Amino acid sequence: MKRLTCFFICFFLSEVSGFEIPINGLSEFVDYEDLVELAPGKFQLVAENRRYQRSLPGESEEMMEEVDQVTLYSYKVQSTITSRMATTMIQSKVVNNSPQPQNVVFDVQIPKGAFISNFSMTVDGKTFRSSIKEKTVGRALYAQARAKGKTAGMVRSSALDMENFRTEVNVLPGAKVQFELHYQEVKWRKLGSYEHRIYLQPGRLAKHLEVDVRVIEPQGLRFLHVPNTFEGHFDGVPVISKGQQKAHVSFKPTVAQQRICPSCRETAVDGELVVLYDVKREEKAGELEAFNGYFVHFFAPDNLDPIPKNILFVIDVSGSMWGVKMKQTVEAMKTILDDLRAEDHFSVIDFNQNIRTWRNDLISATKTQVADAKRYIEKIQPSGGTNINEALLRAIFILNEANNLGLLDPNSVSLIILVSDGDPTVGELKLSKIQKNVKENIQDNISLFSLGMGFDVDFDFLKRLSNENHGIAQRIYGNQDTSSQLKKFYNQVSTPLLRNVQFNYPHTSVTDVTQNNFHNYFGGSEIVVAGKFDPAKLDQIESVITATSANTQLVLETLAQMDDLQDFLSKDKHADPDFTRKLWAYLTINQLLAERSLAPTAAAKRRITRSILQMSLDHHIVTPLTSLVIENEAGDERMLADAPPQDPSCCSGALYYGSKVVPDSTPSWANPSPTPVISMLAQGSQVLESTPPPHVMRVENDPHFIIYLPKSQKNICFNIDSEPGKILNLVSDPESGIVVNGQLVGAKKPNNGKLSTYFGKLGFYFQSEDIKIEISTETITLSHGSSTFALSWSDTAQVTNQRVQISVKKEKVVTITLDKEMSFSVLLHRVWKKHPVNVDFLGIYIPPTNRFSPKAHGLIGQFMQEPKIHIFNERPGKDPEKPEASMEVKGQKLIITRGLQKDYRTDLVFGTDVTCWFVHNSGKGFIDGHYKDYFVPQLYSFLKRP
Repeated sequence: MKRLTCFFICFFLSEVSGFEIPINGLSEFVDYEDLVELAPGKFQLVAENRRYQRSLPGESEEMMEEVDQVTLYSYKVQSTITSRMATTMIQSKVVNNSPQPQNVVFDVQIPKGAFISNFSMTVDGKTFRSSIKEKTVGRALYAQARAKGKTAGMVRSSALDMENFRTEVNVLPGAKVQFELHYQEVKWRKLGSYEHRIYLQPGRLAKHLEVDVRVIEPQGLRFLHVPNTFEGHFDGVPVISKGQQKAHVSFKPTVAQQRICPSCRETAVDGELVVLYDVKREEKAGELEAFNGYFVHFFAPDNLDPIPKNILFVIDVSGSMWGVKMKQTVEAMKTILDDLRAEDHFSVIDFNQNIRTWRNDLISATKTQVADAKRYIEKIQPSGGTNINEALLRAIFILNEANNLGLLDPNSVSLIILVSDGDPTVGELKLSKIQKNVKENIQDNISLFSLGMGFDVDFDFLKRLSNENHGIAQRIYGNQDTSSQLKKFYNQVSTPLLRNVQFNYPHTSVTDVTQNNFHNYFGGSEIVVAGKFDPAKLDQIESVITATSANTQLVLETLAQMDDLQDFLSKDKHADPDFTRKLWAYLTINQLLAERSLAPTAAAKRRITRSILQMSLDHHIVTPLTSLVIENEAGDERMLADAPPQDPSCCSGALYYGSKVVPDSTPSWANPSPTPVISMLAQGSQVLESTPPPHVMRVENDPHFIIYLPKSQKNICFNIDSEPGKILNLVSDPESGIVVNGQLVGAKKPNNGKLSTYFGKLGFYFQSEDIKIEISTETITLSHGSSTFALSWSDTAQVTNQRVQISVKKEKVVTITLDKEMSFSVLLHRVWKKHPVNVDFLGIYIPPTNRFSPKAHGLIGQFMQEPKIHIFNERPGKDPEKPEASMEVKGQKLIITRGLQKDYRTDLVFGTDVTCWFVHNSGKGFIDGHYKDYFVPQLYSFLKRP
């Protein structure tokens, strides 16, 4: 892990004087995360936007006004950027107006790669402050307080370009609480500008909302722009003041301006405030700034001819790329190929368990060759395993051979771009061996870039692979536009301006020089060097840069004007006079983290670890080796935040609240399995992550039933149109004691005159085990006898007893397995929360099985005993794309229509088309009786057959 990935502090205050310990703070329940046992029949749930009513003077009891239980009094963000070093403070002040204690959550997002330096919290006048400790020391202090029943904490992280810092506190009636978080980051130049993002999600209307961004650049501002990121809602609200070297962006919407509509209580402040800017550059294309014993050197030349490129695209076409991943990858590749220049050379390698090449040699990027490569890519059909080792070695061989034969322009650069979504499954499987093979074969003039597709790729492996070979890795997320992400990444790495860049500081006694290699050589970016010097010995710092651009050798000399910089900073109270030290520390820690991940020996790794730890403590920065210890003045009440080892995904943040609940003991059977999560999720992960088998019965969307008949090898589908709140029986087997029911939830409003319904809740009852499982779009509740507790969709967790196993894969799927043979999968479908019509819903997948008894029935259960069908007389239908046919089933002759339904097992967003024969009139004639015969009164009721 190269840098701090995020924080997620979760703690509860039983009263102002102490902390309680929820179950997720205990080590033996670490895999459960949000698992909490409550008083009988209840479970932990932090509600959003709950209000209570109070009478107003002169009103009857019927005339009530809704009042927020928790008032967001103030939400303030202050950012100062001094020479690309940004320091940000987020402060939130809330008041509990409720007569009951309320859980208040401070949940904010910070940019990926930012270092948190401070956090403080004041609860009803009692202040908790933070300090940085070595991780083992911090955990020891935390354990001491936890042993006294005072504290509990967990660490989780986020994804994409932002990461979460989350903390929760129980606030007594009338009490006030203030949260304040500080973090710092370096602004990197990408595609010709610097971008500063502030994620604003206060969660509710704020009486005072204020965002101030100050940009101070001694080099001078070329432009500054605040794009419209709130869909035009705040036109004219951001106020921009800009001078030659300074700018101020102020965003202070009133309460009325914050409302999403004039009569709404919801806030429209939900998104990102973005500031884009660039600095002036003279012909020297660089800026050397020295202050307080540290210097920083920015180098970003413009208007240079790009160097010719030799690119090998290595594309994973294994089965796990099936569906939308492959479609979007193909579209992105077609766009990227259009950007190649005539002097570039390229080829394409696609691989699964086998390796194929479009051309065995590098080909000039003429229009004809590019068009042929597009046609080749369009015909790719993903299938099979993943042989990363052989694919990379083939790419390296082609580039090495071309170089050895003198076929490459000596002034060109060579790149390999690997696109993959999975671990190796064929050929060499040991990751360290693959790294070694690549390192031993690749030449020094070749850079390897890696793109990790989706959430489940081993991104740490891809980072090591690229870092060792002069490249970078980036994760591409499938829940966003993959094509645009790939295109953006290619734009950053595919236009090299320079190579062989060397920085020298002649006649200057400098030490601890750090250079960021992250953006070396690439167009629209810059190289940054930082170091120390002794101000007592030197009155100036000078540099000489040599580099190659196309066929041109550059020699650039720069002299730092230290007195001018000191005079400039002293005149601005907002400028950070410590920016050079912070920037040097930021670069150095990141460089050391990268070196640590590639350390060749244990001794070298220990040496680097000591250096990182010392710098983290000296500069008050939380890194993967340190913890943020938050404690009261007495030191007897503590919380702990430390960085997770990797950067997995998480969710968005907000300020919200709910009623206080008291955790109790956990049922004895709810114990974490000693086996890894991946093995516990074997059946569920196969469904989600590989080419899905067609042998499954499923219910999706409105709700659409798709019944697979194994003997006939046909999919028969039908819809059920009913009212919200109705409970439909899906499987009822009184002999084996298994029930599966689903409760309908309605859309927010009718669409085209029809109110759509979906499964918003599913119930599973295993009578012999006395286990009930309720799955909603919010939580997964498990009951065993009189004990009840909850799992959260936001986590990955697993629970087992002797026969039943429940696995939760974060924000994706719940898999319920009985006796390791009978498996049910429930998929979670999230929709945009502000969508005017759609709501979150569930899909259920049940493979046909002979484990049910002959008495099994229900809308799905009846087809465990497959009926005989005969489909004949296929003919054109009213819609040319939907032919009709006749079907004989159960002594009846039906008119059916062939169409497409969706299977979401491999892609939760777009789904995959499934061909099926559609039975009209809610399945009449195909199902036994009428669909209303399958209504049941309770979520765990057996079906009473007539």
